[in-house]
Amino acid sequence: MESINDALIELVKALGGSKQVGPRLWPDAAPDQAQRKLLDCLNDDRPHHLTPGQMMLLLRMGRERGIHQAVEFMLHDLGYAAPVPLEPRDEFAELQRQFLEATKHMQTMAARLEQLQPQVDRRASLRAA
Repeated sequence: MESINDALIELVKALGGSKQVGPRLWPDAAPDQAQRKLLDCLNDDRPHHLTPGQMMLLLRMGRERGIHQAVEFMLHDLGYAAPVPLEPRDEFAELQRQFLEATKHMQTMAARLEQLQPQVDRRASLRAA
């Protein structure tokens, strides 16, 4: 692949072709019109281009199907390491771990606040007197 458009063309092919993908990008358009619009956007010789949001939708569609070549192309071209897709169950487990850790931290802070409260109340009452 030589360009981002080449990578996106391969992604569209892997997703079932422009007839399948075009209507998902432009649901309000007639299927044939959406297909032509997508083909125009992926043709370097045409003035039309995908919006950032449409490109993200296309990449998400690839992610859902386990097709990562377009993202890999972009990251390689930008000098980043290959992507490591995060599985929803792994993300869920990580969020659970972070939540439990944060809950423990909050409990520790609450206990310390309870310990300090009498001291703060005593000093406040001494100043008022």
